[in-house]
Amino acid sequence: MALVPFPSKGAKSAPERDPDDDWDDDDAAEESGGKMSFLDHLDELRRRIMWALGAVVLGFAIACVFYQQLFDFVIAPMRAMLPAGQSLIYTEPTEALMLYVKIAVIAGILIASPGVMAQVWLFVAPGLYSHEKKLAIPFIALSSLFFIGGAAFAHYVVFPITFTFFASFSSDTITFMPRIEPAFALYMKLVLIFGLVFQMPTVVLLLARLGLITAGFLWRNFKYAVLIIFILGAALSPGTDPVGQIVMAGPMVLLYLLSIVFAWLFGKKRQPAED
Repeated sequence: MALVPFPSKGAKSAPERDPDDDWDDDDAAEESGGKMSFLDHLDELRRRIMWALGAVVLGFAIACVFYQQLFDFVIAPMRAMLPAGQSLIYTEPTEALMLYVKIAVIAGILIASPGVMAQVWLFVAPGLYSHEKKLAIPFIALSSLFFIGGAAFAHYVVFPITFTFFASFSSDTITFMPRIEPAFALYMKLVLIFGLVFQMPTVVLLLARLGLITAGFLWRNFKYAVLIIFILGAALSPGTDPVGQIVMAGPMVLLYLLSIVFAWLFGKKRQPAED
C-alpha cells in the first residue's frame, strides 16, 4: 500500500492560476506577434482605402440605377424654398449633368457607409486586444447608423433652415435665382459635415469601452467642449451669419451630451484598487 506524503508545514503549495491570466497571455502573445512596421502600416492603409473606394464605387453604381428618384428627393427641399414661379437655373453646359453625378456620389457614400466603416475598423483592429475586437459589430452598426442619421438631419432640418435664411434677402429690387451648382455644393457640404459630426457618440462609446475616457471626464470638461464646438461651428458654417453657426453648433452640443450618456451607460467600469 503506497503512502501519499502530506506536505510539510513549511512547504508552499503551488499558486492557483487566475483564469484572467489566460487573457493576459493571449494578449501578450498577440501583442508581440502583431507588431507592424511603418511600411506595413502604410501598406495596410492603402489596402483599406482601396477596399473603401471599391465599396463607394459599388454604391455609386447602385445609385445610378435610381438617379431620377434621388434627384427628385434632393431637389425637393430646394424647390420648396423658392418663390412661386421660380426654379433653379444653370449657366454652364455641364452643370446639370454634374449635378446628377454628384447626387449619385453622395448616395453611393451613404449606401457604402457600412463597408467603409468596416474598413476603418479593420485598420484599427490590429492594435487592439482580442477581447476588444468584439466591439467590431457595434462600431460598424452604430457608426453607419449615425452617419446616415446625420445626413438625414442635414437634409430635413439644417439645409432648409440655411437655404430659407439666404433666400429671405430677396426683395423687389433683388431677386433670388440660385444656380444649381452652388446650391447643391451647400447641400453636399452640410450632408457630409453632419454625417461626420454625428460620429461623435460612436467614437466616445468606443473610447469609453476601451477605458480611455469616462463620463466624469467629459462632464468636467463640458464648458471647454462647448467653446471648442462653437469655434468649430463658426469654421464649418457655410456663412459668417450667427444663424448658421447656431445651426452647426447646437446639434454638436446635444451630441456631446448624448456621448456623456453613452460613456456613463456603456463605459468600462473601474474596479477599486486592492490593498
